[in-house]
Amino acid sequence: MSFIDKLIDQRIARYQSDLLATHYAEVENMYNQTRGWRHDYRNHIQVLKNYAELGDMEAVKSYLNQLAEDLETVDMALKTGNRMADVILNSKISLARSKQIQVRADAHVPVKLSIADIDLCIILGNLFDNAIEACQRLPVQERMIRVYMDMKNTQLYISFTNTTAQKKQKKENGRFATTKGRGHGYGLVRIDTIIQRYQGYIRRGSEDGAFTTEILLPQ
Repeated sequence: MSFIDKLIDQRIARYQSDLLATHYAEVENMYNQTRGWRHDYRNHIQVLKNYAELGDMEAVKSYLNQLAEDLETVDMALKTGNRMADVILNSKISLARSKQIQVRADAHVPVKLSIADIDLCIILGNLFDNAIEACQRLPVQERMIRVYMDMKNTQLYISFTNTTAQKKQKKENGRFATTKGRGHGYGLVRIDTIIQRYQGYIRRGSEDGAFTTEILLPQ
């Protein structure tokens, strides 16, 4: 690896680390808000009972609507069972939907993983970023990302599929060439480096209109 490549890699690593800290702080805030809402649960029930005893059903409906709106502000779209996975997936799902991309996610992750948080952030973050970028080249009605995560025996299985405007791609020197131009593709290299370090497995598949990445990580 050349000096310039190392310098770029270091800059990417610092960026990913800062991104991780930001997302983790956001999800901690979400968890704290949820715990606070649960703490106030009995008070909410008491207020509703008082309104009901007074026969003020309009007040009951109004209060329930306020509670529903309040809960929506702290509820996450996806709860995997693992905080770090929740951090990055919910952040990226929100980003994708803001760009009118349909996301179908099904993820179940052990509370404790052997993979470091920063490595999980890099893998999921880069996979999602690539999928979002590919979908944005399509008409809104054709944009879709499917995410699946679960344990397969003693390994963590991660699958990402996204629609794409490209035809089936061909590999060059064992890799799919990046479509972003010269100087890009470092995210894919970082994913591969992490997978190798954990002695995992990665497979990328390209078909007309779709691209899939599958990963297995020993636990």
